Amino acid sequence: MIQIKEFFDKATFTLTYVVWDPATHDAVIIDPVLDYDPGGSKVSEESVTNVASFVDINKLNLHYILETHAHADHLSGSQYLKTKYPKAKLAIGARITEVQKVFKEFFDLSDNFATDGSQFDTLFADREKFSAGSLSFEVIYTPGHTPACASYKIEDAVFTGDALFMPDYGVGRCDFPAGSAEVLFESVTKRLYSLPDATRVFTCHDYLPSGRPLRFESTIGEEKRSNIHINAETSKDAFVKFRSERDKTLAAPKLLLPSVQINIDAGRLPKPHRNGKSYLTIPISRKS
Repeated sequence: MIQIKEFFDKATFTLTYVVWDPATHDAVIIDPVLDYDPGGSKVSEESVTNVASFVDINKLNLHYILETHAHADHLSGSQYLKTKYPKAKLAIGARITEVQKVFKEFFDLSDNFATDGSQFDTLFADREKFSAGSLSFEVIYTPGHTPACASYKIEDAVFTGDALFMPDYGVGRCDFPAGSAEVLFESVTKRLYSLPDATRVFTCHDYLPSGRPLRFESTIGEEKRSNIHINAETSKDAFVKFRSERDKTLAAPKLLLPSVQINIDAGRLPKPHRNGKSYLTIPISRKS
């Protein structure tokens, strides 16, 4: 049976997971975090170093670094891991190309910025099955939060990214470019909720609602019974109305602009200028 170790980044409320086979030590990492201080625009590797240290101490053989989507609330630590474990493949759902096209225009990126997903080693198709040594995964597209969202199922566990949170927090927002509440409803009810009720759910975030302790694992059965946004009795019309109204009240994630432009480039920082420094593109808009 697989083993799962979580790492919680308090600054962004993000969960990173190491999944491994204790018999063979084959492993993957899901959704690694690169620390970013927006005040001084400084990056550091404390979070991802902790994950790598766990891999090294346990002598794990890392096959894949898996991204559930191009995150809008934290920078990916994937490139640090690629440098440390050059044989590991960086992978994401193939619909990342749609997100790249949208944000290439939004950030007015160079004509040389590729929108074919070639920044990643592997682009997964929906329902594709892949192996990481002795580990066997299935990719389940779960768009709605973004077009490129994918969940990863292995044995009795599914890693849902931002599509599905703990039952007391609901599901991810749908107001990012090309997001869709209608599509997310279908992803949750027709795809995730079709899994066996005993399937364990591991989320990409936990925001500690009402100050409760950290939770990152539920089950499909628990979600269907008590998810506050989409349970087994929730109608599509009711969810779309709720999600649309709620999203209008939400502020943009604090790290939205740096995160997206880094993450659509597979976690790479922008190429340094002549002075050796990398620069982010931050568009300015007028408050309405």
